[in-house]
Amino acid sequence: MFNNTAVSDFLLLEFSEVWELKFLHISAFLMLYLATITGNVLIVSSVILDHHLHTPMYFFLLNLAVQDLGQVSVIAPKSMINSLLNTRHISYSGCVAQVFWFTFFITCDFCILTVMAYDRYVAICNPLHYEMVINRQACTEIIAGVWTVGFLYAGIHTMGTFTNHFCSNVVNQFFCEIPHMIKLSCSDINPLEMSTIGTGLVLGMSCFVYIVVTYVHIFTTVLRLPSAKGRQKAFSTCIPHLIVFSTFMFTGSVAYLKPASKISSWLDFISTLIYSLVPPLLNPVIYSMRNKEIKKAMSKVLRLRYFSRMI
Repeated sequence: MFNNTAVSDFLLLEFSEVWELKFLHISAFLMLYLATITGNVLIVSSVILDHHLHTPMYFFLLNLAVQDLGQVSVIAPKSMINSLLNTRHISYSGCVAQVFWFTFFITCDFCILTVMAYDRYVAICNPLHYEMVINRQACTEIIAGVWTVGFLYAGIHTMGTFTNHFCSNVVNQFFCEIPHMIKLSCSDINPLEMSTIGTGLVLGMSCFVYIVVTYVHIFTTVLRLPSAKGRQKAFSTCIPHLIVFSTFMFTGSVAYLKPASKISSWLDFISTLIYSLVPPLLNPVIYSMRNKEIKKAMSKVLRLRYFSRMI
């Protein structure tokens, strides 16, 4: 039994002592990580280099891709390195950094997905007012607000988490996930962390309700469109967004709202894996799969890289 002043490091989840299973873990995580990095870097490069994509929708998509790059880079490499080096250790400061930056990126992700729903609502339901409402200044202010909210929430959440007294340093997850960090506490959750969690739940549910209501209005408007091509285009931009948000929301809720348990389970691991690593992988796929502008810009970027290598 010891408190947080005696903790110098934490022990993350060990997948297996069998080398073949460790190699499987490293390979799976590496492929997932590289695919995520490649897809999101392509989106960032395409939006930056193609002036046809310098619009509010793609500006928000660019920021979402940046957040996704940060989210996976904070947690996946450490897990792979630990398995490769046959260790479970992460330093106290490293764990603090993981909690802060993961919370920051995932909060920004959630806010940007909400902003993107608003952007689609204005574009589809009030197209005549779109350029006036979603202009360059508004986009800059919105993203600045998203980053500010993410930074403040992550800072308060991290402070609240690590002011708890820890009775153990064994984190039964592949990164320092907040619910598992709270399980290590010897005492009840401190008031700061309790208020932070409550604020996060209220914010999350508010965004969820807002997005649901927004999409009800969007789908109602889309169904009234006389053009089948127009309906198809609107659905192709809205349904992928709804898929990503739903995956993120429900798997994250399982991880954060299920009853606390001292014993790790495969449900813990799978739900955490889905909400932390799968949405950043899906975003580039579903946003580019049926989007001709993005696919065209990506092909230009790939050709540019190919010819630069030839030279």
